[in-house]
Amino acid sequence: MRSQHPVARRQSVALRFGVSAIGLVTAITSASALAQDASTTAATASGKTAEIVVTATLRNERLQDTPIAITAVTGDMLQARNQTSVYEIARQAPSVTLAPQGQAFGSTMLAFIRGVGQSDFIPALEPGVGIYVDDVYYSTLTGSLVELLDLDRVEVLRGPQGTLAGRNSIGGAVKMFSKAPNGDNSGMVSVTGGSYKRFDARAMADFTIAPDKLFARVSAVSRSREGFVKRMDYACTHPASGVSAAPNLGDGCQLGTLGGQSLAAGRIYLRWVPASNLEVSLIGDLTRDRSEAGADVLRFANNPRLTIDDGNPATPPVPFDCRFVPYGPNSCDTAGRNRYWTYSTFTDTRQPTGQDPYTPFSIPIVSYLDSYGISGNVKWDVSDNLQVRSITAYRDYTATFAEDADGSPIMNQLALQKLKNWQFSQEFRANAKLMDDKLNLTAGAFHFRGTATFAARLALTYVGLNFNQGPEDSTSKSTALFLNGDYKLTDALRLSGGIRHTWDRKTQEYFRSNPDGTVPSTPCLPGRAPFDPANAPNCALLGLNGLTDGYEGKRVDWRVALDYRFSDEVLVYGQVSTGYRAGGVNPRPFFAPGTVLPVANGQIDPFNGVPFDVGQLKSFKPETITSYEIGFKTDLFDRRVRLNVAGFINDYKDIILNVLACPIAPCFQPNNAGTAKVKGLEAELSVYPTDRLSLDLSGSYLDFQYKRTDPATFIALNMVTPFTPKWKGAAGIQYDILDGDAGLLTLRADGSYQSHVFTEALNGPTNRIEGYFIATTRLAWKSKDRNWGLALEVTNLGNRYYENTRFDQAQQSGLTSVSPGAPRQWALTLTRNF
Repeated sequence: MRSQHPVARRQSVALRFGVSAIGLVTAITSASALAQDASTTAATASGKTAEIVVTATLRNERLQDTPIAITAVTGDMLQARNQTSVYEIARQAPSVTLAPQGQAFGSTMLAFIRGVGQSDFIPALEPGVGIYVDDVYYSTLTGSLVELLDLDRVEVLRGPQGTLAGRNSIGGAVKMFSKAPNGDNSGMVSVTGGSYKRFDARAMADFTIAPDKLFARVSAVSRSREGFVKRMDYACTHPASGVSAAPNLGDGCQLGTLGGQSLAAGRIYLRWVPASNLEVSLIGDLTRDRSEAGADVLRFANNPRLTIDDGNPATPPVPFDCRFVPYGPNSCDTAGRNRYWTYSTFTDTRQPTGQDPYTPFSIPIVSYLDSYGISGNVKWDVSDNLQVRSITAYRDYTATFAEDADGSPIMNQLALQKLKNWQFSQEFRANAKLMDDKLNLTAGAFHFRGTATFAARLALTYVGLNFNQGPEDSTSKSTALFLNGDYKLTDALRLSGGIRHTWDRKTQEYFRSNPDGTVPSTPCLPGRAPFDPANAPNCALLGLNGLTDGYEGKRVDWRVALDYRFSDEVLVYGQVSTGYRAGGVNPRPFFAPGTVLPVANGQIDPFNGVPFDVGQLKSFKPETITSYEIGFKTDLFDRRVRLNVAGFINDYKDIILNVLACPIAPCFQPNNAGTAKVKGLEAELSVYPTDRLSLDLSGSYLDFQYKRTDPATFIALNMVTPFTPKWKGAAGIQYDILDGDAGLLTLRADGSYQSHVFTEALNGPTNRIEGYFIATTRLAWKSKDRNWGLALEVTNLGNRYYENTRFDQAQQSGLTSVSPGAPRQWALTLTRNF
């Protein structure tokens, strides 16, 4: 039988999906009506789905009334799941991937929703997923690993938020909201001890400063834990290997650990109510992180040109290969075979040469972050039908982080990077109710400006570079005007829409110098790679120092939605929305124009000495998306069952992706990779069979298909964007074992699964993370008066080895390093409420 034409096949799939959705909604409506008529359910408040108010449409609205795909998590839910970091929320959110980044990116979180996102910390690139805390936009991925400190709720908005969120947010948005003070003189103190000498302390106090006028809420947290990755001395674990011993500052063969944490953070929230219609809030936060470098391990090594020599004539030089990979299919290590070992030294022990006279040297093994911010929120109810709001914010951070990507005593890639960033944002909104509350309008303006200063000591031995980058500034300005609204066509039918006009401007500086402060002035010899011994130091960088580049653009985004409420229990909606992410310029050129470039593992340029100018100053266009979404939201059987389902098709164009694997090296530049069609189905289910038992399930299916790719990126049509799992699912069960004079005893278990993902735009076996399932369990007791609490938690219950991310340079430097998830751990928490 002849196969169906692709267009016809897509139309058929869409038709079947639409018919199925309508049929399912009809069946659910009928079932709910029968259940109401029969009056068979007598649920108490404790056995019903929570009424959650969200602000995704820029005004307060019930979650089940909002025609947008949202995962909403309350502070109570976070406590029940013992989730303390923002990336943990993604385990229960369909089509969402949030994870801590590896060593090379410092205190950074990668974020992808529905195949759209960003994993690079470099500030010249905008995040594809917007992170917001108390309506303040976080402009870089660095500093976005937000501690879930005293939160009221978290909203995860899936799909483009071009007309709704503060700044574009093409893939979606994660919005966190702090608990506001009410002056009830409440408080809380908790301490946690556990695996790897973990010790956490949390505290909160809510009090009145001036009766009926001024209230305050102060929250603080401190966390410390030893690293679970052990740094081992290769010469000690492999006697007579030909590798020199590292300075041993640890116990036996262990030099230290990676991934250890030491963090303190606090927030103060002041709420002033000078009049019944005016409220002014001031929020300040501070974070001081003095953690170790990220817990990376080596999983692939193959660059025989790079060697280490212990100086003994009887032993030949040792090449960089599989002997330094302690675990996995690419390992031939004879002594390690440990999932959480690394042979990193963070030291370049090579003797100086004419091509590289700036050795030996070492860097501190750190991942530091100093961050603070202050925001002011003014809410003025001008009348019953008009509300004006202003959000003003300033944020500042300094991050310093070390990277020893090769995971071995052989020098391949070593970096100490420092990023300073400040940002200012201002947003005005006016919410109006008109025409007897049939029409709701929100008009506003948003302005953002910021400067990030990047500086680094980079030693890329595999390509003959050992230099200082920066300090160099990346500046960004963005201004937008927007209008959103909804109109009740009937009591059950509502039309919503929005439009936004954005103006963006970016500038980028480039400064390159030798480690001694001089600027490279001698060109590379014709036909010779930069690492050739006959070349001058850092000859490839000639001509880059002092250059500037920039980008300027504008864009109009829009959204149209229609929702219909069949009954109090069932809402159906459909929407079409657009979004975009601004273009820019390459923030990491490594070569001057006309340089003959090396390819993978240090081979000479394949173009017979003809200059191949990849890795130079290069601009990229904005990426855009048009999303078509339908869905329904239900609260059934007297709110004992909640089922929310969304299906979508996205037209994704001019996709911005970093290309790390090129026919030349190093190559780490953003490109417009091509266009794609992305289809998906998402579902979230909460069930309360009894007042003591609750179940929650979520799942998603994502079909990413490139329709066209740029041949220069080498991305094939059968590849997918990074961190895009086809399947994702989660399940949770909670049961109150007892509730009486002895207190409340609750058992909870959670599990999450994701299918395999690739971590790079150019998919390959060395950047594939296999699918995994991880489980967590928690047994919690609260006293009858709820003033005391004790909880025992076990994470990664099956002690499963899994990976958060991979830094794959197999085609460039010949290495792949991995950031593994933590092994099984236990923790015991004691809480006192007052």
